[in-house]
Amino acid sequence: MLVVQDGAGFHVPPDVGHPEGIQTVTLPPYSPELQPAERLWELTDVPIANRAFKSIKEVEAALSDRCVWLEGQPDLVTRHTLFHWWPLLAN
Repeated sequence: MLVVQDGAGFHVPPDVGHPEGIQTVTLPPYSPELQPAERLWELTDVPIANRAFKSIKEVEAALSDRCVWLEGQPDLVTRHTLFHWWPLLAN
């Protein structure tokens, strides 16, 4: 069995060992192409970064407004998520 893990410190280091039959592969420290949604955070953080909110409802409202705005920005979203190897959908 192969287990793919990120580089988080709580993962068991290889020298400690794993149960028999389990091998691990550690991902590079920064590999957004393995999780394309990671690159969207910088687009969604804009309305909430460096702000203090009085309630979770205010946070939800700010993020909802941003998502509505992003929905009308397909080129911007594409630039953050479309990798050269990403399969294009047939129209």
